Amino acid sequence: MNVLARFLVNAAALAVAAWLLPGIALEGATTSDKALTLAVVAAVFGLVNVIVRPIVKLLALPLIIITLGLVLFIINALMLLLTVWITEQFEVAFLVDGFGTALIGALIIMVVGWALDLVIPD
Repeated sequence: MNVLARFLVNAAALAVAAWLLPGIALEGATTSDKALTLAVVAAVFGLVNVIVRPIVKLLALPLIIITLGLVLFIINALMLLLTVWITEQFEVAFLVDGFGTALIGALIIMVVGWALDLVIPD
């Protein structure tokens, strides 16, 4: 899947998670501000998933094997929280209320991303 398609899938998945969960918020005064925030967050989320996530998965491989992959949900939530931290450094208003919300949000993002990957051709 090319970079633009992956970016759009990330943006759509993050938008669905922000729409479904009251603990995830994309701040902005206007709709265009929220769209810009979503675009920045999707780009950062994509970079985190490309750069940081493989390293964390490699380091957590024994735990992933022992827990039959359940640790991957925690890794996904941590990648979402890392995205929040990075976007806060650039003063982009993307908020997640704690680890529990991040865990549910990461699950939603994973399911929506999987469904969109099935629909969008390579």
